Parts: sequence; structure tokens; C-alpha cells
Amino acid sequence: MDDRLGNARSGKAVYPLMRRILIGLAFILAAAGLAAAVHYEYARTSERRKEPEQTTVPVRTAIAVARDVPVILRGLGQVEAYNSVALKSRVEGNITAINFREGQIVHKGDLLIQIDPRPYQAALDQARAVLAKDQAAHANAQTDLQRYGKLLTREFAPEQQYTTQKSTVAQAESTLQNDQAQIDAAALNVEYAAIKSPIDGVTGIRQIDLGNLVPANSSTLVTVTQIQPIYVVFTLAEATIQRIREAMRRGPLTVEAFDQADQKKIAAGVLNLIDNAVDPTTGMVKLKAEFANKDDALWPGQFVNAHLVIEVIYNGVNIPAAAVQTGLNGSYAYVVKPDSTVDMRPISVTQTENNMALIGSGLQLGEEVVTAGQSRLRPGAKVQVSNALAQNAPSAASPTATGQSAPK
Repeated sequence: MDDRLGNARSGKAVYPLMRRILIGLAFILAAAGLAAAVHYEYARTSERRKEPEQTTVPVRTAIAVARDVPVILRGLGQVEAYNSVALKSRVEGNITAINFREGQIVHKGDLLIQIDPRPYQAALDQARAVLAKDQAAHANAQTDLQRYGKLLTREFAPEQQYTTQKSTVAQAESTLQNDQAQIDAAALNVEYAAIKSPIDGVTGIRQIDLGNLVPANSSTLVTVTQIQPIYVVFTLAEATIQRIREAMRRGPLTVEAFDQADQKKIAAGVLNLIDNAVDPTTGMVKLKAEFANKDDALWPGQFVNAHLVIEVIYNGVNIPAAAVQTGLNGSYAYVVKPDSTVDMRPISVTQTENNMALIGSGLQLGEEVVTAGQSRLRPGAKVQVSNALAQNAPSAASPTATGQSAPK
């Protein structure tokens, strides 16, 4: 009886122990399953992160087109007169006439200012009278010399008398030369009293009035400036000298003058020369261009932007400047390939003008480049071209007027 009671008690003790063991095993299996599920999901997420995203990036594009493009060097310039003369009086006297208006176009030889010529005309008349008197004395001395010469041949006159008379004639001839010089000087003063324009040009603001007493060689009376033709002097960096000289050997170089905003072309001329020295303080060299200026568009002292055309690239590859990007290795552009993916293409830019970039290398005509949306791109990215806004957006000028290519 005691044995049966002990077995019953031990059986009751075993069952709770087994139950706890089974429950523990169930928890362990559940935890292992949860850990496996978490590990599997983590692995799948990591694999997705490793795969490249195939998101389509919206972009705008343009086609590389062929155009004849002038290669330009820019410099700041100032207009200078072809000739400028400050007129002064070379004789003293009162102004009796002013024969021009300020700002008037005058021609070489035009009488501008008249100084009272009467004192100088009187001196001229006096000099001429002295010459006439001395000419008579010279003629008389010449006659006596001829008579003494004839008497000397017949030995009726001493040789010393003939020699003395010959000296008298020589002195009379010297007197005549001096008289002529006095006449020339007096005539020159009369001529100086009439102040004429030495060049074709435009008169400036006059500094005198009618009736003023003008000292000889005093202040400027008026300035006459020649503006047809006219010069523009501008500066460029010394590094461009060799390039310009080589271009000049091929023929005359065109220089275009633009306004201070560098937007409006004023006139076109021809490069005359490169200065014979570089400014050591600035590293710049002066160049001078000549303009016909038939319409007086250029005015002395005016500041302009000078565009020196050193060559023309015919059928050059052109793209909008917005397509050009700059990286650590230089300039590049995103090129759209036939499969709608992009390639990052290194390029060299010869110049940028009117929002168009002239490409030296790296692109071919007809290739499609991205002009907007580059910030989201990387090599191989898939793109969706959307140029509707670019085509419909209002613009200040057409692509033809601005030198830009129309969007594709």
C-alpha cells in the first residue's frame, strides 16, 4: 500500500516537470523561427539596397547643331579721336570774327577765328616798301659796277674802285634778302591772324568771345576733333599676344564695338596694331582698332566693349550653355543614348557666347544633351525627355535671334 502511494506521488510530480519542459521548448522554437524571419527580411532588404534604382528622371534636352561661330577675345576699350588739335593764336590781337558754331562740322582750311590783322598788314606793307627802296639801290649799284668794269678794261678806272663797287653790290643783294625775309615774316603774321581749321572735324566748346584780346601762344581758343575715321584703344591679357599675332598674319582682324552693357553692337572696324610694350603693373597690352564711323556712332572718350574676332569656326558643334557642367576633372555634359540612359561625356569648351557653347571636342553633331535636370543624374541613369515647357515658355527672343538652338 505504501509503495502504491509513493508511485502515485512521484507520477504527480513528473507531469508538471514535463509540461514545463515542453512549454520551454515551444518558446525556444518560436524564438528561433522569429529570428530566422527577421534575418530573412533583413537579407532581402539589403539585396534591394544593393540593386540600382531604375527610377526615371525627367529632363530637358537639346540637339548639338552646326553653326559658323566667330572666336572672340573681349577687352574694355575707350574711343579716341583720329586727330585732335587745340587751336591757339600765334599772334596777339583782338578777335574781330568767330565764324563757327560750337559742335559744328568744319573742314580743313575753313576760317574759324579772325584776329585783327591791321597791325600785321601795316608791317607787311612797310617791309615791302623797304624792299622796293633797296631794290632801287641795288639796281644803281649794279649799274655802277658794270660801268667800272668797262672802264677797268680800258684802264680808265683803278682796280680798287671796281672791287669796292663789287662789294657794294654784294651788300645790296644781302639787304634785299633780309628785306624779303622781313616781308615773309610780316606776311606770316598776317596769315596767323586768320585762324583756320587744320583738319576735318568737329569743333568743341569755344573758350573765347568776340572782342577778346588774345595773347600770342596763350590758352586754347577751341579744339577741333576728327571723328571720321576714329580709333578704339582696348586692352587684353599678355597671354593673348602670340595668338593675335598669328591671326594677324592670316589677314586683317575685325573688331566690333559694343555698348557698356555688352549687348548692342555699335560699329565694326579693323585692328591696326598691338602696342610695343606690355604694362608690367597689370600684365595687359593695348591694341588699337580703326573704325570708319560714317554714322558718328562712336564719340571720343566713350567707353565700349571691344570684341576682337581672331577666327571663325565653320560648322562648329554648338550646344546651349546650360548643358555644360563643371566637375573636378573639367567640363562635361550628359548625353542621352538611344536606350534613354545618359552618359557623362567629358568635353572642351572653346567659348560661350549668347548662351551657346562652342564645343572643341567631346561631342558630335546631332547628339542629344541634357540642359535641365542634371542634379539627379548619374552615368547610366534612365531619363524621360520632357521639353513641352521649354517649347511653350515665352521668350524674349527667338532661337535664331539669340544664337540658341531650339529644344528637341
